[in-house]
Amino acid sequence: MTDIFAEQTCIITGSSSGIGLALAKELLRRGATVYMSGWRETNSDNLQTTAHLLEQYAGRAFSCELDVRDEAAVQEYIAGIAGRGPIDYLFANAGIGFMLPFVRADRTVWENLLNVNLYGIVHCVQAVVPIMLRQGHGHIINTASVAGIVPAPYQTVYCATKYATVGFSESLRYELEPYNIKVTVTCPGNVATQIFQRDTDYRVDEERAAPQNSITSDQAALEILEGVAASRGIVPVTDWARERYANISADPAANDAWMRALAQQRRQQFIDQGLLDR
Repeated sequence: MTDIFAEQTCIITGSSSGIGLALAKELLRRGATVYMSGWRETNSDNLQTTAHLLEQYAGRAFSCELDVRDEAAVQEYIAGIAGRGPIDYLFANAGIGFMLPFVRADRTVWENLLNVNLYGIVHCVQAVVPIMLRQGHGHIINTASVAGIVPAPYQTVYCATKYATVGFSESLRYELEPYNIKVTVTCPGNVATQIFQRDTDYRVDEERAAPQNSITSDQAALEILEGVAASRGIVPVTDWARERYANISADPAANDAWMRALAQQRRQQFIDQGLLDR
């Protein structure tokens, strides 16, 4: 049985590490042509993995540096790919994390996260929608987070960008449906990527560990592609994310209790670090 991604053209932003890189590997394995892009790659292992993919799948794997905050650069990049043929899938995956008390988040923090996590996706979607309208088909997959469907204490800025991504994607899904263009938003829970190792200046700290309930980026890629293949609108990734999503309406009291406990735990963490007063 032929995989639906075989011989399809896929664009993946934020694919130099983490979920994006795992998606690229899996899609290439399934026979897709994949255009990878990342920004300021700092991990040599990831560079080596990308180089290996380019060699192993020569003619189907391509990679470049792209800053999704740069609207003109995104437009040029996607238009260049469209010049080679139809674009079947866009995975707007680039994003950055942030966890600090709200009182520690200044305007620079807000602008940085909004520019990458929200406008970075908007720039990609704005560039690809006219192309998909002309070709008469396409599927857009935007990466949000479980923090875009349930509140995550001490991640107010991050939540704001991810809730916006979910709302944007869900609205767009209904708007583009008559034109044979599908929209999916993925909402990963804890996935063992560098997002947990970056400090507030986005430098990698190898000593930081992902939460114990994290799944691998390879497993996350499989769950995401399963949801995309099924044309789901919202795809929570990890059992924990699915449980939280279900509890929004099924058991809101349990969800509230869980988040209050998490808030207390994180509050103490920031007090111990001297970042929050008692």
